[in-house]
Amino acid sequence: MSLPRGYRAGMYGEDVLAGNWRRRKVVPEVDAERDLVVEDVDSGFCGAVVGFELGAVVLEDRHGRRRNFPLEPAAFLLEGAVVTLRKPAAPDRPAARQRTASGSVAVAGQRAQVAKASRIWVEGIHDAALVERIWGDDLRVEGVVVEPLDGIDELAAEVRSFRPGPHRRLGVLVDHLVPGSKESRIVAAVQHPDVLVTGHPYIDVWQAVKPDRVGLRAWPVIPPGRPWKEGVCAAAGVAEPADMWRRILASVHSYKDVETPLINSMERLIDFVTEPGAPG
Repeated sequence: MSLPRGYRAGMYGEDVLAGNWRRRKVVPEVDAERDLVVEDVDSGFCGAVVGFELGAVVLEDRHGRRRNFPLEPAAFLLEGAVVTLRKPAAPDRPAARQRTASGSVAVAGQRAQVAKASRIWVEGIHDAALVERIWGDDLRVEGVVVEPLDGIDELAAEVRSFRPGPHRRLGVLVDHLVPGSKESRIVAAVQHPDVLVTGHPYIDVWQAVKPDRVGLRAWPVIPPGRPWKEGVCAAAGVAEPADMWRRILASVHSYKDVETPLINSMERLIDFVTEPGAPG
């Protein structure tokens, strides 16, 4: 076919079949942030984003009416332009701070310090095991050793032998430290600025564990003259004190499992032997 007279290439522009006419227009994706105002293309409902339900965006109009719309491609108008709404990515949450059994913030990656000269004494091995279960991580970070005594009858002599000082402090945890008790009379004989003796009112450290943790409604009252631990075992239906102690210790996982007087006493002792003015 011959071209019309006077035809010049380009007088009608580019060939209508050439170029990128088949490409679809890209519809932008927009995060459906709260309070963003958009219009649903199909229904004409216009409202602000107030949330999401079952994968749909919830819009609320100026009259307080709410409707849910699926997050379909090119389903909304934003300032007159077609957009695809998407649910915003959830913000990264900071990692939860790890806690020790005592409730303190755990120090990640820190090794136990070399043992300092300062010490904490407790009455026996059960006391030491319970303290380790709850405060062991804290004490290792501080470099403080807990040592069990075989009772406190000779406490004054033991303290003199320890030779406490500003850089060698001593904390002592005593069971059944109540006015008028034998323990209170022994403690009264210990007077030194670098020694702190404190305690709890319970007959034995067993009793400082909350009774419901070991399956008891309350710790049994044992008549005077009968060994307290044996009486507890009999009341609890346990044959041997060693078996009862294993049951008690297994029930303790954190400070929440013991009574407040024990917690307060131990915190005071730890502060006393680790305070900056008295390095171990």
